[in-house]
Amino acid sequence: MNALGAPPLSLQVSDRYLSLQSTLQELSLHDGQVETDKIGREVAGAFKANPLLPGIILNQQGRLAGMISRRRFLEFMSRPYGLELFSQRPIECLYRAAQTEMLTFPGETPIVTAARRSLDRRPELLDEPIVVEVAPQVYRLLDVHQLLLAQAQIHELATQLVTQLYNQLAITNQQLLHLASSDSLTGVANRRRFDEYFLSCWQQMQENSSGLCLILCDVDFFKKYNDTYGHQAGDDCLRQVAAAIEQTVKHPEDLVARYGGEEFAIIVPHTPLAGAVHVAESIQQAVKALKIPHACSEVSEYVTVSLGVAIGFPSPAFSPSMLVTAADEMLYKAKQTGRDRVSVCSF
Repeated sequence: MNALGAPPLSLQVSDRYLSLQSTLQELSLHDGQVETDKIGREVAGAFKANPLLPGIILNQQGRLAGMISRRRFLEFMSRPYGLELFSQRPIECLYRAAQTEMLTFPGETPIVTAARRSLDRRPELLDEPIVVEVAPQVYRLLDVHQLLLAQAQIHELATQLVTQLYNQLAITNQQLLHLASSDSLTGVANRRRFDEYFLSCWQQMQENSSGLCLILCDVDFFKKYNDTYGHQAGDDCLRQVAAAIEQTVKHPEDLVARYGGEEFAIIVPHTPLAGAVHVAESIQQAVKALKIPHACSEVSEYVTVSLGVAIGFPSPAFSPSMLVTAADEMLYKAKQTGRDRVSVCSF
């Protein structure tokens, strides 16, 4: 697996695997070579013995003297008097007549580079095989069709890579967005995300001429809990409370956020006040059901919460901040009247 969690990017060509960095020496190269003094009939025999041989490399005293392709060899041999002229003469005679510009690359040349250079040749040379120097003064032939096939497969590979990178980037961006909008302690939405979503819902309710419900929730006597059990236990308590709230608030459009300290906020759009009150009461019971011991609580032996619920209808006379204030006043009322309860206000 690579760093993106995807299979290694490579494509198989015959029994070989290509990557974006693959070179010519990774392809199937042909070893068809004769000395320049060999007669044309012997070269014809070599082509007949190996139908896949794209050409013949000509050597003279151990050095590369040239290359003649199968196509040009057969073309000249099939011309009028071709057999009489070339079959019994050294191949260098035919080569002088059929000689063309030879394209040679080192074996470590990238396939993509070689393919691009090959396609830059004159039209009449596009089918000519390529000479590859696999070692000093050691040459092999590459069929240009195989080169272009390999290049096409590498292009497909590059497309797959770009697609994978794009998908991974999208996932990473989603993860970063989640981190930027989540509270690091509890995992619920943070205050920044609350503010953005609250205003978005408010505008939507304004367009639909409907109300927006807001619940503010505070852990009762949390300072005493921290003083008694320590801050690490306090953090764990907040995590459990946040999880209980999230499990209770099941509608996908509702948002649970850590509003600050031990206070949570729940945005409840597209819900009447009675529905929001039911959500608040369910949260109250869910936190109680956790049975987190709280020896210093004045209302229960376990951790409890107080909640304030308000609904507001967007209008020139009623702003988003007024709904927050109303919910906060109801939360304060719940605390003042005994805690571990839900107080409700509507406009």
